[in-house]
Parts: sequence; structure tokens; C-alpha cells
Amino acid sequence: MKKIITSESVNIGHPDKTCDTIADAFLDEALKQDPNSMMAVECAIKNNKLFIYGEATTKAKINYEKIAKEILKDIGYKNKFKITKEISEQSPDINQAVVKEELGANDQGMCFGYATDETKEFMPLPIVVAQKLMKKYDEFRRKTDCFFADAKSQVSVEYTNDKPTKIKTILISVSHSKYLTRQKIEGEIKENVIEPVLNEYKKLYKDTELIINPSGKFTIWGSFGDSGCVGRKIVVDTYGGASRVGGGCFSSKNASKVDRSAAYYARYVAKNIVANGLAKRCEIQVSYGIGLSKPISMYIETFGSETVPLKEIYKFVEKNFNFSPSNIIK
Repeated sequence: MKKIITSESVNIGHPDKTCDTIADAFLDEALKQDPNSMMAVECAIKNNKLFIYGEATTKAKINYEKIAKEILKDIGYKNKFKITKEISEQSPDINQAVVKEELGANDQGMCFGYATDETKEFMPLPIVVAQKLMKKYDEFRRKTDCFFADAKSQVSVEYTNDKPTKIKTILISVSHSKYLTRQKIEGEIKENVIEPVLNEYKKLYKDTELIINPSGKFTIWGSFGDSGCVGRKIVVDTYGGASRVGGGCFSSKNASKVDRSAAYYARYVAKNIVANGLAKRCEIQVSYGIGLSKPISMYIETFGSETVPLKEIYKFVEKNFNFSPSNIIK
């Protein structure tokens, strides 16, 4: 049976990913100074305006404006930004439920972790290629004045009996100088981005359709072409749609927030199940309650690819892994 799975990725100049990056830089700075920081400071961007907002309970002294401006400059913005800030401490109602002798989850919710043996990264091939294309593009555009930070990739992979057999289509849209011709853009991106990445997948890169800048023009980029905010790219940040995702985003949140940390841990456990040959594909769902130190539920799905009975996989997980927030942080 044949099917096609498509995944996308975005570069740092995409407004949503710009906001994710800034929010995580706030978190990095907080944890660097105070490892017990409770952080959920987000941001939104449009044109030359950046709104920083959220909750922070930390001993760290954070210069939010300075951090944001440094990242915006690194991305390639040359204009000045008007920054508005609205930050309060974490609600004491939440804090008293979370911070106690044994750390409790900082919110309720469910999250997913996934792994597959179809790539060496134990990730679905479409999202792996899409991410590598964006990484290669970012390296390339930083060496030129003609290409800018806002970009998206999209990769469609054909599967036969659940195995990737062909990279069917690659679509890339990149922001660029108004002086570049369509032909020049296509040539540069094919030579400097697509070919170096796809060289790793020669057996699958056959008769692949390449679509580069189908809009024909992408000179207005970033916050001047679109708005952005934290957490709108959770499918890009996870499995590209090949697996389910939980109810919350990752960026801006410290590890007591299981939306992020437990999703990473569930991925870690799923990867161990696949790497140890217990299944070819594995998806794990875990749920939590605010203030509770142990998960409420856990569900393991192997899509019929298990090599041992499912009850043995549950035993393997129970024996080797601890899903409590305190253990995940350790």
C-alpha cells in the first residue's frame, strides 16, 4: 500500500519561530542565574512592535529588552523595535500546588512522544529532511546579503508498506532581495541548500519535484509580512504531523511544565523502545494533573510493529523509566 506524508519546517526569521527563539532565550537566562526559576514569558511580534508578556517567578535579573534586541539583530532586522512588556509572578495558587516536598506538575495536560526506525535519528523522514533544509538554508543565507531569515520548507515522502521509498516533492520558499531574478533564486537554492541535504538520501531522491518560491516574490519578510507569537509551530517542533501532539507548546516553559519536559521524556522513552528493537514505531501518551507528582495515565501505541507482546513493552517502561516531573528534570 502506498501513501504520501508531508511535513514542513520554518526558519528563525518566520515570526512565530522568532518569538519561540526570544522566549527560550529569556528562559535560558533565568535558568543560568536561578535553576529553580518558574518561567512562562512569551512574546508576540508585528511590524516593528514586540510585546513581551507572561509569568516569571525567579531570582534572576533579566534584561528582556536587551535579549530580544540581540536576537532580532542576529536574525537580520535593521530597524528599531518598540517593545512593550507585561510580566507578573506566577499565580500563588499554582505555585503552592507545584513547589512542595516532591515537585508536582505545573499544569494539567497530555503529551505525546514518538519514534520510528525509518531514519538514524529515529524520526519520521519528512520532518527530518524539512528541518535539515532549513538548517542548511540558514547557514547559506548568513553568508550572503541577498537572502533573508524568513523561510519555509515542505517535504512530501512516498511510503510503500510503511517504508519511505521516494522523496516525491520538495517545496522551499525563501525571502530575498528584490534585485534577484527568479532564475537566480532557484539556482542558488538548488545548489546551496537542496543538493547538499539530499546528497544524504540519494536512493530516495529520484525524479523529485522541486518547487522553489512558488509565489514568485518574497521580498517583504518576517514581522513586516506576517504576525507571530510563541507556540504556533508545535507540529514543526515535533513530528511534522506523522504523530500526534499534546495540548501545549514547548517554548518559554521551564521543565516543571510537563507540556514541554514530559513531551521530551516521552520521546526519549519511545526512542529507547525502538532502539532496543521492541517495536519499529512507537507513540507514547502521558497525562498529568496540576500539583500531582505522578502521571495520571500512560498509553503505548506500536501500530502493530511490536516484536514482543505489548505487555512486555509496558513492563520494560515501568522497570526503566520514571515519568515524575522531578525525575524528568534530573
